Amino acid sequence: SKSPSPRQNMPVRYFIMKSSSLQNIEISQQRGIWSTMPSNERKLNGAFWESSMVYLVFSVQGSGHFQGFARMCSSIGCEKRQDWGSAGFGGVFKVEWIRKESIPFQFAHHLLNPWNDNKKVQ
Repeated sequence: SKSPSPRQNMPVRYFIMKSSSLQNIEISQQRGIWSTMPSNERKLNGAFWESSMVYLVFSVQGSGHFQGFARMCSSIGCEKRQDWGSAGFGGVFKVEWIRKESIPFQFAHHLLNPWNDNKKVQ
């Protein structure tokens, strides 16, 4: 589905997306799509429809870095892709990559998540 027009006076949401491999991040950057576990779909779709903007900050598990961030551009559909290299992913949705850069977690240690016991964002 198409991205709705920006909804003013609605919150901006941010999510950390953990990837099992750098290859999945590269596929996303090349094709402008992402897929997540079915357990995350409801929360992401809700944020997409109830927020002015949804930003996804990507990190490969165990890397100690963020690999960049993107804007969620569509709700999550039913179409599934086989090129993620792992079974168990849900539907595909569109993303627009804003920044592609490896940034160590230590550069963001001043950021705390109030919805996760004020733990560091990583």
